Amino acid sequence: MMELTGIDRTLLRLLQSNAKTRLDDLAEQAGASTATVQRRLRYMRDAGVMTGDTVTIDPEAVGLGMTFVILVEMERERLDILDAFRRKIHSEERIQQCYYITGDADFALVALARDMNDYRGLIQRLFFDDTNVKRFRTSVVMERTKVGAFVPV
Repeated sequence: MMELTGIDRTLLRLLQSNAKTRLDDLAEQAGASTATVQRRLRYMRDAGVMTGDTVTIDPEAVGLGMTFVILVEMERERLDILDAFRRKIHSEERIQQCYYITGDADFALVALARDMNDYRGLIQRLFFDDTNVKRFRTSVVMERTKVGAFVPV
């Protein structure tokens, strides 16, 4: 784990709010020179603290108005089976998030779909043909109350 300075933490907070903030604005708000900010940002990217720059899209605005939380229980938990499932989930663009979890299920997924028919097609592709999926349970999201990947620093 990289040791973060106060300037690093300020930069991370600012960039999580708006990744398009200009360098001179970052420098002013962090109380550092533009060269220092450039150097710290490059260091944090190289160290893997900052893993990318993203744009947040409203799913409904692009026709994906339904969100689902899916708990998946696997038949067996062999490493090769889990890895195959992870690869399949990773390649499915409708799955926004996937977590390997403890408890009654093995994986928790967050998925998007246009409507119930679209969701039905998704689960058929992902689960019905997979003999290692023992069962899955779906909850339909009624409201997106808080969505994001903000990490407190």
